[in-house]
Amino acid sequence: MTTYKPVLVVEDDVWARLIGVALDPATSRERWEAFADFMSPDLPDFSAWCARVRKAAPSLYPSDVRLVASTAELHDNLPAAQAVVTESLLIGGEELARAPRLKVVHKYGMLLRNIDAAACAARGIKVLGVRRRANMSCAEHALALMLALARRIADLNGLVSVDQLAALGRPYRPFDLRHTPGANWGRFAGLRNLHGTTLGIIGLGEIGREIALRATAFAMTVVYFQRTRLPRASEEALGVSYRTLESLLAGSDWVVPQLPLDASTSHFINSERLALMKPGACVVNVSRAELIDRTALLAALRCGRLGGFALDSQYQEPGRSDDELLAFDNVVLSPHMAGSPRLNGLQDIADVIAGLAGALAA
Repeated sequence: MTTYKPVLVVEDDVWARLIGVALDPATSRERWEAFADFMSPDLPDFSAWCARVRKAAPSLYPSDVRLVASTAELHDNLPAAQAVVTESLLIGGEELARAPRLKVVHKYGMLLRNIDAAACAARGIKVLGVRRRANMSCAEHALALMLALARRIADLNGLVSVDQLAALGRPYRPFDLRHTPGANWGRFAGLRNLHGTTLGIIGLGEIGREIALRATAFAMTVVYFQRTRLPRASEEALGVSYRTLESLLAGSDWVVPQLPLDASTSHFINSERLALMKPGACVVNVSRAELIDRTALLAALRCGRLGGFALDSQYQEPGRSDDELLAFDNVVLSPHMAGSPRLNGLQDIADVIAGLAGALAA
């Protein structure tokens, strides 16, 4: 007796591969073990997670999960597909015409701009999305890096005694508390607020929007640039204003390049664009390091024009202990942690699988 297996066509994203790991018994042991190792810092029992996902969506285990990395591969597999999971691959009229069995299109994200929702509705095909927790975590990390620079958290951490200050060449001189408050008794300068400053986001995709939502809670003025301006209603909902790239760079106190890395965005922030930024402004990058020309970045830090820099995904991973960026006291580096903990991505995938199961059962 042949067992029916739903055919799920999934864009080959490193996280979306978990759909196959959880639901397709044909997934190699090598891949399963690699993911178990990757999850181990936050999830010691990866087998139990897979079991929970399968139990929550019994109609999808086992499935035939087909990973596709291109439009051509997508087209080749659509005739058999009951479900498609896409992040960037287009699902339009041509794709739907190739997919007579399709019941659901699931965006691995929440922005449906690569999916023709009207064409799907006309065919009775459900369109689903997920607000990814990993994206929210990246946005939180971006704000944490801004706060670390603004409040000098890395420099000030643990400096709570007179002896520690003296070791830094900062002899303690108490304020006259008969007349003044006692705050900042270490006499540290250079702190700033996020409140009232301007944040410029280059690329208002899913993570960029999550950053914008959080920045407005700090009463920051949020401006953005991208090739296609958002509708006015979307700008108002996010609390953002559109600027040209030149205007954004010249007017922002904080610049966040939030772009995918490809040939057109490599070294997007170069010496010319760094020169357009206002003196003392900071760059915070929780995307790919290569968006910023490292040579130009170092030059801007050395001359003091750049007020600060924070980076999560490093130019070389693991990094080097002699990286020149570590020598600057206005640079904060974290070891590729923005999307963590792993539980964010795991729950995102569990939600996608649950959505697929519900749509195919309807």
